[in-house]
Amino acid sequence: MYIIVVGAGDIGSQLLDLATRESHNVVVIEKDETVATDVAQNYDCLVINRDATTMDALEDAGGDQADAIISTTESDATNIMVMLLAQELAIPSQVSVVQNPEHMSLYRQLGVNVLENPEHLIAEYLYRAVQRPSIKDFMHLSGDAEIFEITVSEDSQIAGQSLAAADDTGILPDDVRAVAIERDRSVLLPQGDTKIQSGDLVTVFSKRGFASEIINVFVGEEASVSAVK
Repeated sequence: MYIIVVGAGDIGSQLLDLATRESHNVVVIEKDETVATDVAQNYDCLVINRDATTMDALEDAGGDQADAIISTTESDATNIMVMLLAQELAIPSQVSVVQNPEHMSLYRQLGVNVLENPEHLIAEYLYRAVQRPSIKDFMHLSGDAEIFEITVSEDSQIAGQSLAAADDTGILPDDVRAVAIERDRSVLLPQGDTKIQSGDLVTVFSKRGFASEIINVFVGEEASVSAVK
């Protein structure tokens, strides 16, 4: 794969390490001369010491041949301009880091695949780990919706219940779905007659995100309350 990477900072350098190790054809555009020199000395890739917000720079990087372009700079203005130029060159796959969440909709209007500021994501993950220790991983969706992984406790409402029974009795709210269950190192695709067991790691879709009443279903009210104190 022919990949253009814009920016070789903390994120870009990690990306370069992955891409070059897998023998992709990588071209880096880096504005900072010192960083560009360091990259050229340490990675098996072509490095262009230019401002990537010009069409000339992307053309010199082989934008008309590239399969993908990934912009990792700390400036949304730069990243957006790079994506606009990439669209003019019809680069098939366009990916960018988004520094300010308020700009997310603009990137999406352009049809760009986006990743929110990784530092913000890490901070939020650490905060969630303290606030909701039973939640192992999560992903934001549109609005308040979330997909998250949660470990079922022995004294939870749903432990020992089938999903159908949990639906019928109202234990599992209408806007919540169990998407997958990890049990004994195997992954189950749950059906109505699937019983939830204590210790299951359940992947949950919730339109209301981490609402306390939803967490209570899987970990029990006492555990949920103590987790946020």
